[in-house]
Amino acid sequence: MATDLDEDYAQAGFGNRIGFGQRPALVIIDFVQAYMEKGSPLYAGVEDTLAHAVDLLGAARKAAIPILHTNVAFTPGGVDGGVFFRKVKALRCFEQGSRLGAFAEGLEPVTGEPIITKQYASAFFGTSLASTLTALGIDTVLLAGLSTSGCIRASAVDAVQHGFIPVVVREAVGDRDEAPHQANLFDLQAKYADVVGLDEVKQYLKNLQPAASATG
Repeated sequence: MATDLDEDYAQAGFGNRIGFGQRPALVIIDFVQAYMEKGSPLYAGVEDTLAHAVDLLGAARKAAIPILHTNVAFTPGGVDGGVFFRKVKALRCFEQGSRLGAFAEGLEPVTGEPIITKQYASAFFGTSLASTLTALGIDTVLLAGLSTSGCIRASAVDAVQHGFIPVVVREAVGDRDEAPHQANLFDLQAKYADVVGLDEVKQYLKNLQPAASATG
Protein backbone atom coordinates (compact mmCIF):
# COMPACT_ATOMS: atom_id res chain seq x y z
CA MET A 1 0.00 0.00 0.00
CA ALA A 2 1.14 3.56 -0.69
CA THR A 3 2.93 5.40 2.09
CA ASP A 4 0.53 8.32 1.91
CA LEU A 5 -2.36 5.93 2.52
CA ASP A 6 -0.60 4.48 5.57
CA GLU A 7 0.05 7.99 6.87
CA ASP A 8 -3.53 9.07 6.26
CA TYR A 9 -4.90 6.11 8.23
CA ALA A 10 -2.37 6.55 11.04
CA GLN A 11 -3.15 10.24 11.43
CA ALA A 12 -6.84 9.38 11.65
CA GLY A 13 -6.17 6.95 14.49
CA PHE A 14 -6.30 3.63 12.63
CA GLY A 15 -3.75 0.83 12.65
CA ASN A 16 -2.82 0.86 16.32
CA ARG A 17 -1.05 -2.26 17.56
CA ILE A 18 -2.99 -4.12 20.25
CA GLY A 19 -0.17 -6.45 21.24
CA PHE A 20 -0.12 -10.08 22.25
CA GLY A 21 -2.00 -11.32 25.28
CA GLN A 22 -0.91 -13.94 27.80
CA ARG A 23 -2.98 -16.97 26.77
CA PRO A 24 -3.06 -17.59 23.03
CA ALA A 25 -4.72 -20.24 20.93
CA LEU A 26 -4.10 -21.05 17.28
CA VAL A 27 -7.11 -21.37 15.00
CA ILE A 28 -6.37 -22.76 11.54
CA ILE A 29 -9.27 -21.89 9.30
CA ASP A 30 -10.42 -24.09 6.41
CA PHE A 31 -6.97 -25.14 5.16
CA VAL A 32 -8.35 -27.99 3.07
CA GLN A 33 -7.74 -29.71 -0.24
CA ALA A 34 -10.29 -27.58 -2.09
CA TYR A 35 -7.75 -24.75 -2.08
CA MET A 36 -4.78 -26.98 -2.91
CA GLU A 37 -5.99 -29.27 -5.68
CA LYS A 38 -5.63 -27.96 -9.20
CA GLY A 39 -8.93 -28.30 -11.01
CA SER A 40 -10.93 -27.43 -7.91
CA PRO A 41 -13.04 -24.27 -8.38
CA LEU A 42 -11.49 -22.99 -5.15
CA TYR A 43 -7.86 -23.74 -6.07
CA ALA A 44 -5.89 -20.75 -4.80
CA GLY A 45 -2.23 -21.45 -5.55
CA VAL A 46 -1.32 -21.13 -1.87
CA GLU A 47 1.43 -23.73 -1.65
CA ASP A 48 3.81 -21.24 0.01
CA THR A 49 1.10 -20.31 2.49
CA LEU A 50 0.67 -23.97 3.35
CA ALA A 51 4.37 -24.32 4.13
CA HIS A 52 4.22 -21.32 6.46
CA ALA A 53 1.08 -22.63 8.15
CA VAL A 54 2.76 -25.99 8.76
CA ASP A 55 5.70 -24.12 10.32
CA LEU A 56 3.34 -22.13 12.54
CA LEU A 57 1.47 -25.26 13.59
CA GLY A 58 4.74 -26.89 14.62
CA ALA A 59 5.66 -23.86 16.73
CA ALA A 60 2.22 -23.84 18.38
CA ARG A 61 2.44 -27.53 19.22
CA LYS A 62 5.90 -27.04 20.68
CA ALA A 63 4.56 -24.19 22.83
CA ALA A 64 1.70 -26.45 23.97
CA ILE A 65 -0.99 -23.86 23.34
CA PRO A 66 -4.55 -24.85 22.40
CA ILE A 67 -4.96 -25.53 18.68
CA LEU A 68 -8.30 -25.67 16.88
CA HIS A 69 -9.05 -26.41 13.25
CA THR A 70 -12.09 -25.44 11.22
CA ASN A 71 -13.59 -26.97 8.12
CA VAL A 72 -16.75 -26.49 6.12
CA ALA A 73 -19.38 -29.18 5.51
CA PHE A 74 -22.85 -29.03 4.04
CA THR A 75 -25.57 -31.60 3.73
CA PRO A 76 -26.09 -32.68 0.11
CA GLY A 77 -27.84 -29.84 -1.66
CA GLY A 78 -26.59 -27.29 0.82
CA VAL A 79 -29.86 -26.57 2.63
CA ASP A 80 -27.87 -25.80 5.80
CA GLY A 81 -25.81 -23.25 3.85
CA GLY A 82 -28.79 -21.02 3.17
CA VAL A 83 -28.26 -17.94 1.01
CA PHE A 84 -24.46 -18.23 1.30
CA PHE A 85 -24.54 -21.60 -0.47
CA ARG A 86 -26.76 -20.13 -3.18
CA LYS A 87 -24.47 -17.12 -3.62
CA VAL A 88 -21.16 -19.03 -3.93
CA LYS A 89 -21.52 -22.04 -6.21
CA ALA A 90 -17.97 -23.18 -5.41
CA LEU A 91 -19.17 -24.14 -1.93
CA ARG A 92 -20.51 -27.33 -3.47
CA CYS A 93 -16.94 -28.58 -2.96
CA PHE A 94 -17.85 -28.94 0.69
CA GLU A 95 -20.91 -31.15 0.43
CA GLN A 96 -20.47 -34.11 2.77
CA GLY A 97 -18.34 -36.85 1.31
CA SER A 98 -16.26 -34.65 -1.00
CA ARG A 99 -12.54 -35.39 -0.87
CA LEU A 100 -11.93 -31.65 -1.30
CA GLY A 101 -13.03 -31.10 2.28
CA ALA A 102 -10.07 -33.07 3.68
CA PHE A 103 -7.38 -31.16 5.55
CA ALA A 104 -4.29 -30.15 3.61
CA GLU A 105 -1.21 -32.31 3.97
CA GLY A 106 0.77 -31.36 7.05
CA LEU A 107 -2.16 -29.63 8.75
CA GLU A 108 -4.13 -32.66 9.82
CA PRO A 109 -5.50 -32.35 13.37
CA VAL A 110 -4.10 -34.67 16.02
CA THR A 111 -5.71 -36.00 19.18
CA GLY A 112 -6.70 -33.14 21.46
CA GLU A 113 -7.07 -30.57 18.67
CA PRO A 114 -10.80 -29.90 18.18
CA ILE A 115 -12.34 -29.61 14.72
CA ILE A 116 -14.96 -26.89 14.44
CA THR A 117 -17.27 -27.58 11.49
CA LYS A 118 -19.01 -24.52 10.08
CA GLN A 119 -21.30 -23.51 7.24
CA TYR A 120 -20.58 -19.79 7.02
CA ALA A 121 -17.54 -17.56 6.67
CA SER A 122 -16.78 -16.78 10.31
CA ALA A 123 -15.37 -19.54 12.48
CA PHE A 124 -17.50 -18.09 15.29
CA PHE A 125 -20.88 -17.97 13.58
CA GLY A 126 -23.13 -20.84 14.62
CA THR A 127 -20.27 -22.78 16.26
CA SER A 128 -18.89 -23.53 19.73
CA LEU A 129 -15.61 -21.70 19.09
CA ALA A 130 -16.20 -18.66 21.31
CA SER A 131 -17.39 -20.73 24.28
CA THR A 132 -14.48 -23.15 23.89
CA LEU A 133 -11.92 -20.33 23.84
CA THR A 134 -13.58 -18.65 26.80
CA ALA A 135 -13.58 -21.87 28.82
CA LEU A 136 -9.86 -22.24 28.12
CA GLY A 137 -9.19 -18.70 29.35
CA ILE A 138 -7.88 -17.60 25.97
CA ASP A 139 -7.25 -13.90 25.35
CA THR A 140 -5.40 -14.02 22.00
CA VAL A 141 -6.42 -15.85 18.83
CA LEU A 142 -3.72 -16.53 16.26
CA LEU A 143 -5.39 -16.89 12.88
CA ALA A 144 -4.05 -18.84 9.92
CA GLY A 145 -5.74 -20.31 6.88
CA LEU A 146 -7.95 -19.32 3.99
CA SER A 147 -9.08 -17.10 2.54
CA THR A 148 -7.87 -13.68 3.65
CA SER A 149 -10.79 -11.84 2.06
CA GLY A 150 -13.38 -14.34 3.25
CA CYS A 151 -13.18 -16.58 6.28
CA ILE A 152 -10.05 -15.01 7.78
CA ARG A 153 -11.53 -11.54 7.66
CA ALA A 154 -14.91 -12.65 8.97
CA SER A 155 -13.32 -14.63 11.79
CA ALA A 156 -10.98 -11.80 12.80
CA VAL A 157 -13.88 -9.35 12.97
CA ASP A 158 -15.92 -11.76 15.07
CA ALA A 159 -12.92 -12.49 17.30
CA VAL A 160 -12.50 -8.85 18.26
CA GLN A 161 -16.26 -8.52 18.75
CA HIS A 162 -16.12 -11.46 21.17
CA GLY A 163 -13.35 -9.78 23.14
CA PHE A 164 -10.36 -11.76 21.87
CA ILE A 165 -7.20 -10.18 20.47
CA PRO A 166 -7.07 -11.29 16.82
CA VAL A 167 -3.57 -11.82 15.44
CA VAL A 168 -3.53 -12.58 11.71
CA VAL A 169 -0.27 -14.34 10.87
CA ARG A 170 0.69 -12.65 7.63
CA GLU A 171 2.52 -15.46 5.83
CA ALA A 172 0.11 -18.15 7.06
CA VAL A 173 -3.02 -16.71 5.41
CA GLY A 174 -3.71 -16.61 1.69
CA ASP A 175 -6.15 -15.85 -1.08
CA ARG A 176 -6.66 -16.69 -4.72
CA ASP A 177 -5.42 -13.27 -5.83
CA GLU A 178 -2.83 -10.90 -4.39
CA ALA A 179 -5.01 -7.78 -4.71
CA PRO A 180 -7.84 -8.82 -2.34
CA HIS A 181 -5.29 -10.52 -0.11
CA GLN A 182 -3.28 -7.34 0.43
CA ALA A 183 -6.35 -5.08 0.59
CA ASN A 184 -7.89 -7.17 3.35
CA LEU A 185 -4.65 -7.42 5.31
CA PHE A 186 -4.47 -3.63 5.19
CA ASP A 187 -8.06 -3.25 6.36
CA LEU A 188 -7.70 -5.84 9.11
CA GLN A 189 -4.59 -4.12 10.46
CA ALA A 190 -6.28 -0.74 10.25
CA LYS A 191 -9.46 -1.66 12.12
CA TYR A 192 -9.84 -5.12 13.58
CA ALA A 193 -6.65 -7.09 14.20
CA ASP A 194 -2.88 -7.10 14.45
CA VAL A 195 -1.35 -8.44 11.25
CA VAL A 196 1.96 -9.88 12.39
CA GLY A 197 4.82 -11.66 10.63
CA LEU A 198 5.43 -15.35 11.21
CA ASP A 199 8.89 -14.87 12.75
CA GLU A 200 7.53 -12.49 15.38
CA VAL A 201 4.70 -14.87 16.23
CA LYS A 202 7.11 -17.79 16.57
CA GLN A 203 9.30 -15.75 18.91
CA TYR A 204 6.23 -14.85 20.99
CA LEU A 205 5.32 -18.53 21.26
CA LYS A 206 8.89 -19.44 22.18
CA ASN A 207 8.90 -16.87 24.98
CA LEU A 208 5.60 -17.94 26.53
CA GLN A 209 5.74 -18.86 30.18
CA PRO A 210 4.71 -22.46 30.88
CA ALA A 211 1.65 -21.30 32.86
CA ALA A 212 0.48 -19.20 29.93
CA SER A 213 0.67 -22.08 27.47
CA ALA A 214 -1.13 -24.59 29.69
CA THR A 215 -4.53 -25.66 28.40
CA GLY A 216 -6.06 -25.96 31.85
